[in-house]
Amino acid sequence: MEGLGLGDKIYDRVQLYPNSFLKKKVSHYFYSPNYFMYNGEQTKQLQEQTKQFLTLLDNEEKAVEAIETLRSILRFHEYRYYVVNEPLISDGEYDQLFKMLERIEKNYPQLITKDSPTHRVGGSLNEGFATVQHLVPMLSLDNSYNAEDLQDFDRKAREASGLDEIEYCVEPKFDGASISLIYDNDILVRGATRGDGVAGDDITTNVKQIRSIPLSAPFSKYGIEQIEIRGEIIMSKSAFQKYNEWLTEQGLATVANPRNTASGSLRIKDPKEVARRNLDAFLYNISYHTENRNVKELETHSGALRLLWDCGLRSPEKEKKVVKGIQAVIDYVLEYEQKRDELPYEIDGMVIKVNSIELQDKLGMTSHHPRWAIAFKFKARQATTKLIGVEYQVGRTGAVTPVAKLQPVALGGVTVGSISIHNEEYIKEKDLKIGDAVLIERAGDVIPQIVQSLPALRTGAEQEIIFPKTCPVCNSELFKEEGEAIWRCINIECEAQVVEKMVHFVSKDAMDIKSFGDANVRKFYELGLLKDIPGIYTLDFDKIGLLEGFGKKSIDNLKAAIEASKQQPLHRLAYGLGIRFVGETTAKTLANSVEHLLDFQNKTEEELQQLEDVGVKVARSIFHFFSNEQNIAMLQQLEALGLQLKNTKRATVASGELAGQTFLFTGTLSKLKRSEAEEMAEAQGGVIVSGVSAKLNYLVVGEDAGSKLEKAKKINSIKIISEDEFLKLIE
Repeated sequence: MEGLGLGDKIYDRVQLYPNSFLKKKVSHYFYSPNYFMYNGEQTKQLQEQTKQFLTLLDNEEKAVEAIETLRSILRFHEYRYYVVNEPLISDGEYDQLFKMLERIEKNYPQLITKDSPTHRVGGSLNEGFATVQHLVPMLSLDNSYNAEDLQDFDRKAREASGLDEIEYCVEPKFDGASISLIYDNDILVRGATRGDGVAGDDITTNVKQIRSIPLSAPFSKYGIEQIEIRGEIIMSKSAFQKYNEWLTEQGLATVANPRNTASGSLRIKDPKEVARRNLDAFLYNISYHTENRNVKELETHSGALRLLWDCGLRSPEKEKKVVKGIQAVIDYVLEYEQKRDELPYEIDGMVIKVNSIELQDKLGMTSHHPRWAIAFKFKARQATTKLIGVEYQVGRTGAVTPVAKLQPVALGGVTVGSISIHNEEYIKEKDLKIGDAVLIERAGDVIPQIVQSLPALRTGAEQEIIFPKTCPVCNSELFKEEGEAIWRCINIECEAQVVEKMVHFVSKDAMDIKSFGDANVRKFYELGLLKDIPGIYTLDFDKIGLLEGFGKKSIDNLKAAIEASKQQPLHRLAYGLGIRFVGETTAKTLANSVEHLLDFQNKTEEELQQLEDVGVKVARSIFHFFSNEQNIAMLQQLEALGLQLKNTKRATVASGELAGQTFLFTGTLSKLKRSEAEEMAEAQGGVIVSGVSAKLNYLVVGEDAGSKLEKAKKINSIKIISEDEFLKLIE
């Protein structure tokens, strides 16, 4: 223990972990910050070596020759991740390199050095917070990426225990920042970061801003005077979205992802700012406790989770599953991977733990990880690649959107070669240049995004991204409204806009013309068979029949779908017109406010603003659309072709049981799709609104309701009801 100065309390705890690396002389686990002072040239060199090693993952012989370089690479990326908080590679890529070093050292034990990264837990050397020692070391978990890894883990556990089958507890691996909490005599006395595994930063004040961490908990009823608990600080998806909305309102740069935001929040000096971010916490392990009597719950890991839950801490008690045998584990983790995107928070895998605490103690641990637990990592959702160019697309409203062209890279089960980079301001904010190395992310199974550029890897050959001044399609001069970030082509005859408007018109949420779709719109336009929206209803099917892939059956289906669309309700037509700022909800408001769609020719901007959820910008956009002679001519042509421009539902709606009552749905409904619930309310005369205000009558709340519920609670006139209460109301 010499050289560490950990104190008697820590030394006593070592006796609980006979295989712990604290039994060794571990001064080599601590590095001087000066060790990590890399200059620009060293950074580029190590990043280049990183790429070379990633190509050597299956070539152990060559890797052995340069094992010390591999160690340097891993130390460098630990520094970038834990100290600078600016990673240059993804977690998955780091894990691959770490696994390679582990494999080499296992096969060539004579090459192991005392300062190998495999002998330490990733550390943080950030200044500004007091350093405190953990009662028990916070070790990392060994990682697995496939069923074979889990089967190998199970085999070793069975061999070491002498059992034919082991009971496991399986729980989500939360994607956030690790913490350690200590309660003394039921009072929260300390919160700390993981740090280097032995000591971390004291963040007690910031931890107290997190509502799901109680300031006191009744551990004394179990005879526990002192307890150390491990967990993860996270930011829910809804809190992340709300925080980014607030940043946008303040004119500040948005944050990239919930994990980095949660991690960075822990070291903010202002507790009020920490509180603003609405962080959350899952507590998933009791690392140490005193006890005056035997506590049955502490005989198993699942029992410990239940104890934490019963004491008011948010443990994964509801998410965990106890199973026997590794095949049941494999089935569960693969099942959970399929529903990860439905969760209200991000997870990047599952953690498998031997359920028996007695067996955990028997299996012990290595200097890096416990032998009784393993993490199953889901498919990687971050990767590094190169930005090789930028192309510009023109949308149906004339918005010009830059698209980054990337060196193709596998990410989350797909190959990514293009990513939208939104607008000129976004490019400046992210400091993007052609030729940059970039870190990309695909979270929540949505469109990938660039998390950040990596300026430290620039060579000087990178090029500035120059936003065009003219439309890339029709060459008209671009225009940007004051207060907006988007450049637009305002030529309504611009070919790109014409095509995109037709694509939107036939789409599922608009006129829902099945068998048409994006591809057919573009094909017919390119061949001169379609030039505008009314042309959809005058297609020459004889010519279409001559095209490859269009037999009699497909043409009959297309004809029927086009004819059926003429009977779509007025709100679908209003939405299908693609009026700027008019979404589905506003389209319904418009349709319900008139007898005939062309009545909007006679409405002023002030009159339009009297409608629910129609503000100044929306009213101006609607007014301009119906003041345009070409648009009026198009609508008259559509009516002559048989489309419904009259509001046939208005009389029925006006006499419905819920006529004039406004509804808003929030959270996840369990019995209905949200669209179904909205249609049921509208069928009774109800009106769907998009936001909480004094004009709202009913807020229907599902699971994981967010900020709308909190806002509604402050307005006494709003009736807050459950999904079941809504169904009774409808009946």
